[in-house]
Amino acid sequence: MESVSTLAVAGGFMAALGIFLAAMLAAANRKLYVWEDPRIGEVEDLLPKSNCGACGQAGCRAFAEKAVDGEVVPAQCTVSSPKQREDIANLLGVDAGSIERKIARLACGGGRHVAFLRARYAGLKTCRAATVVGGGGKECAWGCLGLGDCVSVCQFGALALDAHGLPVVDAEKCTACGDCVDACPKGLFSIESVKHALWVACKNRAEGDVAEAACEVACTACGKCVADAAPDLIRIDQNLAVIDPARRDQAKRSDIERCASGAIVWYATPDRPIKGTAARRILRTNDLPLLHS
Repeated sequence: MESVSTLAVAGGFMAALGIFLAAMLAAANRKLYVWEDPRIGEVEDLLPKSNCGACGQAGCRAFAEKAVDGEVVPAQCTVSSPKQREDIANLLGVDAGSIERKIARLACGGGRHVAFLRARYAGLKTCRAATVVGGGGKECAWGCLGLGDCVSVCQFGALALDAHGLPVVDAEKCTACGDCVDACPKGLFSIESVKHALWVACKNRAEGDVAEAACEVACTACGKCVADAAPDLIRIDQNLAVIDPARRDQAKRSDIERCASGAIVWYATPDRPIKGTAARRILRTNDLPLLHS
């Protein structure tokens, strides 16, 4: 009987403790409860769930919160389809809005058929690993290594390596998320407005003859583009033509005409760069040999 009594007391104590803790949790829940607009979850459900950061937010949930608060417009989710953006706008009772379309661009034109190698890299097939080992073996220390780190991280399939190992951006698929920018150890990618057609497809800062000896399409800092462009639109900085972002609206197609190497191009469409009439024509399709072999 004594053991039964002990068990009864213990059971009663545990029951009382459970009731007490439940009451405490209920009180805490009422005290600490933070109301959340149910539309946040509804907007999040309409988003693509890519969490890519192209909108400038930490993820789709953060974007949904900002959209409900009116701090962003649906159009800022560049991954969403037009219908998804319209659905979000209708849900929130706002205009879908519009934004300046942006795209990833590569500041290099030196594929294997125009850029020399000083050594053949045989390590782990990533650009980041190759950069650690003597810069990757390319004669141009600034050039694309063509091992596809950018292609691997692009979750939208907007990047592919061409026949010469150079990344090509698919303008229709690119969302300007910036993953390729982070992945490139050479810093060759940047996110640019599609309306800015003038582009320097090079980052080689060696002196003219040295740059040209390493890559046939390198900028040689000849200064012809500077002379032809609007005042202060283009300048030569450390042997490289650099476009002033504040003056890009002054750019014109004729700015590239006398560029002999074709390092400075004009994007007639978001994915079709055009070289000037003075640019040498590259007919070679095979890879260049080792420079010092």
